Amino acid sequence: MNPVREHLVTLLTEKFEAPPGSIHDDAALGDLDLDSLARVELVFSLQDHWGVPLDDDRDSAAEVTVGQLADRIESLLARSAQEPDRSE
Repeated sequence: MNPVREHLVTLLTEKFEAPPGSIHDDAALGDLDLDSLARVELVFSLQDHWGVPLDDDRDSAAEVTVGQLADRIESLLARSAQEPDRSE
């Protein structure tokens, strides 16, 4: 399992108490019994951990799947790795 998916599964099971057997790429966040507040908290936790700008409304929607969320984070991480460091 890659680091993004591993962290997402850990977060879902430990912080949000989702049953480990129900977490797979096709599982929608709403199907994991995460209410809207929990989904937004999940997105904020992922933003803080990975340092990527997720969209609170789009990425915390009940129909977003675990796989889609992980793919989005991976895409944002890849994009940020390709951008030149502008701090110099």
